Amino acid sequence: MLEIKGLNQFYGGSHTLWDVTLSVPLGSCTCLMGRNGMGKTTLLKCIMGLVAASSGQILYEGRDLRPLAAEVRARMGIGYVPQGREIFSQLTVEENLRTGLAARRSPVREIPEHLFTLFPVLKRMLRRRGGDLSGGQQQQLAIARALVLDPKLLILDEPTEGIQPNIVHEIGEIIQRLNRETNLTVLLVEQKLPFARRVASDLRVLDKGRLVVSGKIDALTDELVRTHLTV
Repeated sequence: MLEIKGLNQFYGGSHTLWDVTLSVPLGSCTCLMGRNGMGKTTLLKCIMGLVAASSGQILYEGRDLRPLAAEVRARMGIGYVPQGREIFSQLTVEENLRTGLAARRSPVREIPEHLFTLFPVLKRMLRRRGGDLSGGQQQQLAIARALVLDPKLLILDEPTEGIQPNIVHEIGEIIQRLNRETNLTVLLVEQKLPFARRVASDLRVLDKGRLVVSGKIDALTDELVRTHLTV
């Protein structure tokens, strides 16, 4: 579904991504891992058009995304949950969810009801401001807002960061359910090893901006963790 070929990116004089070539297979849950500062979030932002790549291709269903604006990429069916969630703290839960309706591929005026089956807490809090929610509830809101788009590819940047363990478990179950029951393709950055092993089918590892591991999640061995992930 997603093919990245020879991608390079610079921040000023700093070469951040080095000829990155990787794939996210259709129907997979692919986990992108690496130590802090290795280029994971930068790669996701390049995919979404929030950071410009210097060279290479980002192919989504065979179409190169690089010339396209970020909002066009969303309308093509790519949902994105950034690190830190970035919900609208002064808007209500309902208003946050409605911001995603405009970017849907098909015209829909109402928030899809199935989202409240996945996230029942959000239905109870529709009138509450996003900034008044707990961190775990905000993360659920951010994921639901991305799902309002009816995406074919869901990109999540550290969805368990700063979240209480019971909500981490719920988020893992939701990702698995979406991936396995609806065939939603998922690309996520994740640092928690048990979570990655539980939800992911595929593994990609970045080290100093270079792809160093590409395989199934079974490749996440203790030796790999010591070599590329342990601080």
